Amino acid sequence: MGTAADSHDMIQVRGARANNLKDISVDIPKRRLTVFTGVSGSGKSSLVFGTIAAESQRLINETYTAFLQSFMPSIGRPDVDGLRNLSAAIVVDQERMGANSRSTVGTATDAHTMLRILFSRLGTPHVGTSGAFSFNLPEGMCAECEGLGRVSTIDLDELVDRDKSLNEGAIKVPGFTPDNWYVQVYAASGFVDPDAKLRDYTDQQWADFLHRENTKVKVGKNNLSYEGLVVKVQRLYLGKDRESLQAHIRAFVDRAVTFTACPSCGGARLNQAALSSRIGDANIADCSAMQISDLADWVAKIEDESVAPMIAGLRDTLDSLVEIGLGYLSLDRQSATLSGGEAQRVKMVRHLGSALTDVTYVFDEPTVGLHPHDIQRMNDLLLRLRDKGNTVLVVEHKPETIEIADHVVDLGPGAGRHGGEICFTGDVAALRAADTPTGRHLDHRARLRPETRTPTGQLTITDATLHNLHNVSVDIPLGVLTVVTGVAGSGKSSLIHGSVATRDDVVTVDQSAIRGSRRSNPATYTGLLDAVRAAFAKANRVKPALFSANSEGACPACKGLGVIYTDLAMMAGVATTCEECGGKRFTAEVLGHKLRGKDISEVLAMPVAEARDFFTEKQARTVLDRLVDVGLGYLSLGQPLNTLSGGERQRLKLAIHMGEKASTYVLDEPTTGLHLADVDKLLALLDRLVDDGNTVIVIEHHQAVMAHADWIIDLGPGAGHDGGRVVFTGSPADLVADADTLTARHLRAYVTRP
Repeated sequence: MGTAADSHDMIQVRGARANNLKDISVDIPKRRLTVFTGVSGSGKSSLVFGTIAAESQRLINETYTAFLQSFMPSIGRPDVDGLRNLSAAIVVDQERMGANSRSTVGTATDAHTMLRILFSRLGTPHVGTSGAFSFNLPEGMCAECEGLGRVSTIDLDELVDRDKSLNEGAIKVPGFTPDNWYVQVYAASGFVDPDAKLRDYTDQQWADFLHRENTKVKVGKNNLSYEGLVVKVQRLYLGKDRESLQAHIRAFVDRAVTFTACPSCGGARLNQAALSSRIGDANIADCSAMQISDLADWVAKIEDESVAPMIAGLRDTLDSLVEIGLGYLSLDRQSATLSGGEAQRVKMVRHLGSALTDVTYVFDEPTVGLHPHDIQRMNDLLLRLRDKGNTVLVVEHKPETIEIADHVVDLGPGAGRHGGEICFTGDVAALRAADTPTGRHLDHRARLRPETRTPTGQLTITDATLHNLHNVSVDIPLGVLTVVTGVAGSGKSSLIHGSVATRDDVVTVDQSAIRGSRRSNPATYTGLLDAVRAAFAKANRVKPALFSANSEGACPACKGLGVIYTDLAMMAGVATTCEECGGKRFTAEVLGHKLRGKDISEVLAMPVAEARDFFTEKQARTVLDRLVDVGLGYLSLGQPLNTLSGGERQRLKLAIHMGEKASTYVLDEPTTGLHLADVDKLLALLDRLVDDGNTVIVIEHHQAVMAHADWIIDLGPGAGHDGGRVVFTGSPADLVADADTLTARHLRAYVTRP
């Protein structure tokens, strides 16, 4: 006989309005695999992440004390009338795993912790507890490099110009101008003469200026902290991970600093005591440097009853990493160097062995960065999580993953204000028959080119050895569309980014974060706002600065942000719409100025496609046309850049670079985040770039892009040290007809599928 508890088998969403969602209601079956589909910008993430996952996490956070909540991220209540039958949600997203140089694949998965315990028990000679094998603890880390594995030397001539004085701008470090506070402290410290040329300093002045440790000095009536320039640069920039620095700071560090392996530990990060302890012929650094698939084999050979449970746990973790397609990594690989897709799969490993059930797992495009061969393994893992009794929610575009769904929720019909509606719910068979963009394109297949373009020359790569490449030599044809493919970890990025992207006439368009504040948006990033402000200024006979939310026209209450951030001390802070401007960011005076009947806030709220029809000015139309060409017509001009996905960031960069004179474009997985219906538009854009006389090189796994290419370079045959070789070069037609690589098998099945 059933009980009331048995009736809670649906997550019920009622009246969801986050972002562009139009008051939608939907039921999602629990303990099933549900895939959310729809064109980019249709509202998938707003429903899954912004509503369901956000409310689940907010409700869990509310069960903690106010003191604990003060250390947690602030999660506002989503705009929804009702959410019922939620379970605890675990979000497994593509956010990079932090920029901490002490975080590695081993520390992120706990595999290194288990390895440390193993060496503390079985290693000879015995050197102590597991802490003695940690490069993050004083008892284990190398004293010279403090557990980082590398030391830095600074080129002083990149820091200063010795022929100038401080007042003449001798310091070349970014931001250290003569009127900068740091430089004023040096000038007024009394240690040096601010008008003397640096090369005339005495040895003592030179030492004080560059190397003096933190010292209190009196400047006027103030007691201030003084530290030498080298000490300050090391603290401000060198103590942080390179990837976390702004682009111009990163460029300075690359010029000024040379990093070399620590001479004391040889890059192993550990002290000599830890490195002396061995199991068989390997120490813990040797194990951490092994390819994970090899380490799994090494661990499997250890037979000692005293550590049997530890060995079992470590083997499970390592085998899961191999199974998930990450066997080519090593445990000492820095977390910050992982791609978004790799980071997501590393996070998955934590949950595969969990005994928890009835959990809601939320995935954001788990197939990103995966070859069709690897997608099959990912699908198996998603089904395993479901079969343990969990609810699995997946935002995805790839048909291979859509096809394994128990239930599909299709949003649309369009993007932005033209989306936000439920177009279809049901199983995959019913989706195929549905008249929605996803239903119509689910079985759509790009065809092989009937005729390939003739190359205009070739770009030669000789004996490339970066990472896992085995002395690769290959010719890349110029003036055509070349796709570089192969399983994850086969060496594609190492080959192209290492040997092609560094050349002067090459524009590389990747998915890395666009550095900017919450004030940055597509209008500011593309330079479009300058044209918009000029048009408003001309129409109203006022100065352009009035129409900048970062300048004179900004609402004084919110300083042009549109929201007021309130710190509630022990409680989570909140952001509320500014009452003064109603979230419009500008003063009432500025909003009174119109351009063809619209004020500046209304223009910034326009989607790109609508703005293209609104503007007649040539400069604005040129930028807007490019944004539409790259498939971003649904973005609003004022949408904060920190809300864009990796694929959207890449297409925004591409729109900017299309205005430059370049001969070679390198694109890294441009289909990321693209709906099946949008892939055809991307192919047309790539054709346009090539037909305009450019060379286009695409690192890609999507079979539609492979089929559309003029030339394919396939790396493999496997990943890690099993890859790094060119296993095929030629036309897609030749690959399908004659080759027997993993790519050939999947592309053959793709183009011959009825």
